Amino acid sequence: MDAERAGRLGTTEAAPCTPPPFAHVAPSLFLGNARAAAAPELLARAGVTLCVNVSRQQPGPRAPGVAELRVPVFDDPAEDLLAHLEPTCAAMEDAVRAGGACLVYCKNGRSRSAAVCTAYLMRHRGLSLAQAFQTVKSARPVAEPNPGFWSQLQKYEEDLHSRSRLPRVPSGLSPGGSAQPQQGAQEFPGKR
Repeated sequence: MDAERAGRLGTTEAAPCTPPPFAHVAPSLFLGNARAAAAPELLARAGVTLCVNVSRQQPGPRAPGVAELRVPVFDDPAEDLLAHLEPTCAAMEDAVRAGGACLVYCKNGRSRSAAVCTAYLMRHRGLSLAQAFQTVKSARPVAEPNPGFWSQLQKYEEDLHSRSRLPRVPSGLSPGGSAQPQQGAQEFPGKR
């Protein structure tokens, strides 16, 4: 049903130079910019019940029945996004398990919100950092966490692996770079 809802959202009908307000990343998970939270009809059609506002300054959602979780960080590599990932991902998973959907957004839907979506996919869908980011980037090609957030996502992946006691498989990838992937690792798409 999520794919059907996403198709009705018109997320592919934007002008080529302007990304759509939000994109369907995974079942019950959407990623977008601040305009998306200001579009109650889009939120309703997508079944969004929780908006994760990854900013200090962007307005909250303007839709009845939609909760907001604010993650107060600037798009600055020195910001500590890592400290917010566990409680944010837990709240997102609670909303999904309750039958809702989440929209994660920041000003442009590129860095902060992309990092949170990537973390969520790692934490609650069991994807590696490379797989999670590829999923996010495929849904929203403008996605590109800043270098500080990317480092924090690498740390988060290490923390998740150490908690699960699974062997760590280095991805050898970095956003926007053309690093040499390890044998068997997914190729990183780089900047588009």
